Amino acid sequence: MSAVTASSLSAEVVAPFIRGRFGKPYRYEPECESTQLLLLGSGLPEGATAATDHQTGGRGRMGRPWEAPPASSVLASVMLHPPPERHLPELSLVAALAAAEAIEGTTELTAQVKWPNDVMLNRRKVAGILSELQDGVVVVGIGINVNQTRDELPLDAPTEPGSLRTITGNTHDRAALLGSLLFRFERIYDGWRHGGLADLYGEIGARDFLRGRRITVDGEEATASQILRDGRLEIVTDSHETRAVESGEVLFER
Repeated sequence: MSAVTASSLSAEVVAPFIRGRFGKPYRYEPECESTQLLLLGSGLPEGATAATDHQTGGRGRMGRPWEAPPASSVLASVMLHPPPERHLPELSLVAALAAAEAIEGTTELTAQVKWPNDVMLNRRKVAGILSELQDGVVVVGIGINVNQTRDELPLDAPTEPGSLRTITGNTHDRAALLGSLLFRFERIYDGWRHGGLADLYGEIGARDFLRGRRITVDGEEATASQILRDGRLEIVTDSHETRAVESGEVLFER
């Protein structure tokens, strides 16, 4: 593998791995504030993708910073023009499922979806999703920890982080992983466009990381039952109340 292949998500390196309409057009910056900002308000068609090797102002959910050393991660955003009748918050689960499948294909390990927008491998968070809506267009940002070492991962994250490297012991080709991610995201997104989250429920339910776990939702202790077909999380509180959670900060007991 050449040095360029090992260290870059540039268009010339990623192009051989683009197999569908997601990734066309492809915008690459060696360094940028955020790949989200490369697409928001751009007017580009569905499937347009922005990627970088280093974000200086990357953001995760709840406004938390998403930081990673240069050339260590997959950092990409995809432009979507979803049909208005669909429930747009479901797109975080759609993207998380695509990331889980791509990670499984790379590592040959089972990846799980932690509601509402994380991907877990060996009980550690290896990927996160950020979806932003603007004028009916959604830009979905996906960050995957690929080749970080243990000392390059954040120590103060609410969910213990990992990278594909720390879990498998091997480094991985980021360009190939991004190509796999885009191919799977396109397939899963098209299924969602056609039939909503219910059409993907079998795949998501089989990877439901929180199912049966003791959790805290916005400070309230409960047990997670399942991700529902409408994308909400069903919980049972300690007072035996069953209810569905639309959004919130979810922590789990290790």
